[in-house]
Amino acid sequence: MAFWVWCFATTVTLNNGVPIESVSKMLGHSKLTTTQIYAKVLEKKISEDMNCLKQKFKKKVPD
Repeated sequence: MAFWVWCFATTVTLNNGVPIESVSKMLGHSKLTTTQIYAKVLEKKISEDMNCLKQKFKKKVPD
C-alpha cells in the first residue's frame, strides 16, 4: 500500500478522536514513534483539543 494512504488513514482516524495509542495498535506498530511518522496533526484539531482542555480546567477551578 502506498505511503500516502497510510498517512491519510492515520490522519483521518486521529482527527476523529481516536487516540494515537489505539491507531498504533490497529496498524500493528510496536512503537508509538512509528505511528507518529504517519500522523499529520491539523491546526484545527490542535485548537479543538486545547479548547476542550481549557473547558476541563475551567470546570475545576472556581472563579
